[in-house]
Amino acid sequence: MTIISASSQLNITAMHDKAWYIISAIVEDKPGVLFRITNLFRARNFNIESITVGSTENVDLSRMTITTESDERTLDQLVKQLSKLIDVVDVKVLDIVRTVYRELALIKLRAVDPTTRMEITNFASIFRANILDISKDTIIVEVTGTPDKIDAFKNLVEHYGIIQLARTGVSALPRGAYP
Repeated sequence: MTIISASSQLNITAMHDKAWYIISAIVEDKPGVLFRITNLFRARNFNIESITVGSTENVDLSRMTITTESDERTLDQLVKQLSKLIDVVDVKVLDIVRTVYRELALIKLRAVDPTTRMEITNFASIFRANILDISKDTIIVEVTGTPDKIDAFKNLVEHYGIIQLARTGVSALPRGAYP
């Protein structure tokens, strides 16, 4: 039996060859960069769990945050190949323990009676989620947190009936002075 402490990096698994990773890439902010990067993943039959792209403190650069499941050897090769792309300025695999990462989800649920609306509102309060819209038959909840937190909320309320679900994908930054 292998015991992994809660403070251990999530990338260390006792039973699987693959682990969950967050890749942060600083790329030039110009057309076609997203295509070239995702094409690199596709060409190597490498699955992207989530990908977010947004502006950075430098107007000429964008930050791409990619989450994926992989073994270390394959991940190392992918990072090396990403680094070789002309539009990629920097690429790092973030240490999950030393990284702040969040995702946002909007969940539209069936809520046809006051009791259901109250139960969903109570669950949202426990998860520090926001109620964005309530109609006669539906309620929209905004949940922000780690992917595990969003999955836990989704699993808790799915028996009410999820009508629509939209997730942003993970955004991440390393903590403190960590580069």
